[in-house]
Amino acid sequence: MDQPVQNRSLGVNLPGHKEAWEMVLGELRHDMSRALYETWVQPLRLVGFENKTFTVGAYNTYGKDWVTERLSAQITRILEGLYNEPVAFKVIVQNGFYKGGDNSPSVNTKQSGYQGGVERREATIKVEEDEPTIFVSPKSDLFAEEETPVDAAQVNDRSRKFMLQRAYGSDRARLIQPERGMFLTNYFFNNWLPLLGHSAFTVILAARSLCFWNPMTGELRNVVETEMGELAERAAVSVRTVKDVLNNELVQRYFLRYRVRRVMTSNGVRTAGISLQVRMDDPLTPLDQVTSGLMEEEEWYFPEFSGEKE
Repeated sequence: MDQPVQNRSLGVNLPGHKEAWEMVLGELRHDMSRALYETWVQPLRLVGFENKTFTVGAYNTYGKDWVTERLSAQITRILEGLYNEPVAFKVIVQNGFYKGGDNSPSVNTKQSGYQGGVERREATIKVEEDEPTIFVSPKSDLFAEEETPVDAAQVNDRSRKFMLQRAYGSDRARLIQPERGMFLTNYFFNNWLPLLGHSAFTVILAARSLCFWNPMTGELRNVVETEMGELAERAAVSVRTVKDVLNNELVQRYFLRYRVRRVMTSNGVRTAGISLQVRMDDPLTPLDQVTSGLMEEEEWYFPEFSGEKE
């Protein structure tokens, strides 16, 4: 049982190790992004508290090293605050705490759309229901070990586990996130870039990075509340350039529509940002529409985005 520990000097009952770990998880959940928490902290399993050493188990060495390097000091401070005495924190590799018995979890893959303009293919390691999900690009180097093309479903579990660990096993990979790639067609690059120019090109991509689109299911979230400044920062251009791009005839007709959000204050009406509707697929250029006879629907946007000028 998780019995509370009595601190004789203070005459109070201190939390047992299970309760203390729940408190630590609560602090970390509050301080970290959801993605980091679910990837690195949630899979940890409590081992015990003995000889003033608090021990948790990680599924593999990469999880152990990540938690030890980045969270060990913070977790130790929380535990010492709870127990009011020096506490050591230790992470070990302990596969036995996960369901399944062997050390090679099964992997299921499925394509799940473009979030933030980024294509995602989920490769979920099935060891427990709360195990983290890893997103893998279908053209990443995760499958580069095979000399001849093979069906991903035929790759055995142990081999897949090794490849996933290799992709996520370095600080460099964690920063670059090689499994994430910007959604960009050759058509957009080769045909629209010469027409739009580099500034409009980057602003459109920056706007798409704020949206979600799954072409397989049709799920689309392409209306966002943002600021001119945020869009400018994402595109690495000036706010003045963003305004010019949003009023560009080709951009407004085929890619981006916006309306200014205004609020009434004691000092009168002021601008409170913009609502932006983003086209996520690539239309045909005007020339290709004429030569192919395939005319684009130029009013792809909602009526409330019918027009805005600054």
